[in-house]
Amino acid sequence: MKIAVITRLLIADRLDGIGRFTNETLKHITASHPEHQFLFLFDRPFHERFIFSNNITPLIIPPQARHPLLFLAWFELSIPLVFNKHKPDLFFSPDGFLSLISHIPSVAVIHDLNFEHFPGDLPWTIRNYYQKMFPLFARKARRIATVSEYSKQDIIDHYKIPARKIDVVYNGCSEQFKPLDAEAQHKVRQQFTDGADYFIFVGTIHPRKNLVNLFKAFDLFKETDHNGIKMVLAGARMWWTDEIKDSFETMNHKEDVIFTGRVSDPDLSGLMASALALTYVSNFEGFGIPILEAFNCEIPVITSNISSMPEVAGNAALLVDPFSIESIAEAMQKIAFDPQLRNQLVKNGSGQKELFSWKKTADKVWNTIETSLLTL
Repeated sequence: MKIAVITRLLIADRLDGIGRFTNETLKHITASHPEHQFLFLFDRPFHERFIFSNNITPLIIPPQARHPLLFLAWFELSIPLVFNKHKPDLFFSPDGFLSLISHIPSVAVIHDLNFEHFPGDLPWTIRNYYQKMFPLFARKARRIATVSEYSKQDIIDHYKIPARKIDVVYNGCSEQFKPLDAEAQHKVRQQFTDGADYFIFVGTIHPRKNLVNLFKAFDLFKETDHNGIKMVLAGARMWWTDEIKDSFETMNHKEDVIFTGRVSDPDLSGLMASALALTYVSNFEGFGIPILEAFNCEIPVITSNISSMPEVAGNAALLVDPFSIESIAEAMQKIAFDPQLRNQLVKNGSGQKELFSWKKTADKVWNTIETSLLTL
């Protein structure tokens, strides 16, 4: 069988959540199924590290699809031409985008519907494209995979897709995320915070990550902190809005907030494993991979009590109301001043993390692909 796969988000040293999903699942699937051929469809020059096995044929298809008009050009003009030439048996989209004009059986991974819940967080051109096209993609797909039970129900509720058509595949965690010994943690803290303990946020700077309330909660926490605890934010400032900027600039303790920008996975693992706790209090997540990364690094987690995050966290995190500054600050205080609680959360996280792995994800994705073929 020949399977065409969208790989436009496999960009070296710039893998976001969906990029990580694409990278990890395809790495397992292509190696585990040498009997099949895979066409990797890139929209720009690619790194050889993404050609995981010799049953992959990479193709660079113009134009670069990074804007709604270019999305349409790529998926509705360029991709059908590729399909006509190479005759794939199946089209697999790890980022959920499909070609509506194509007649190739399609499987889509729709990670979440954040644009339906918080449309104001996106530029109007992208928001309008997502809200118009994703219902069509969901109906076009022969089968859909998504990364949490929450997202499955969300797709059912918003797009009226039958539950039997949607599989939950969860996410996994890179093996690079692991605990550090005390000496290694000390070196990381010396490098990034001059030796101080710190909370860590991981992710792209984006409105739905709720940094406005995180900054306010950290300021409130600092009123009771006499240990010089800091806040480290590891992620690119892709959506540094006026509201986020203003909330940071008006902080009383902004000198204790450290921005690292985007960091490599090895550095990120070290930063995570040396933190006092992960503070991941988003307004909305389809899954929340940093929660798993924290579990694997054996640090406590503070996360939101809404959308998919309780599903991922289980009993291994302090769940907070992301819309309550006091709730977030109180959780920080508990983590900072209660070592017994920290130890219990780490212990619970060691059990919770066993539910998730990229191999399990890839196996479930492949099952979705195989199931879609049964209806041909």
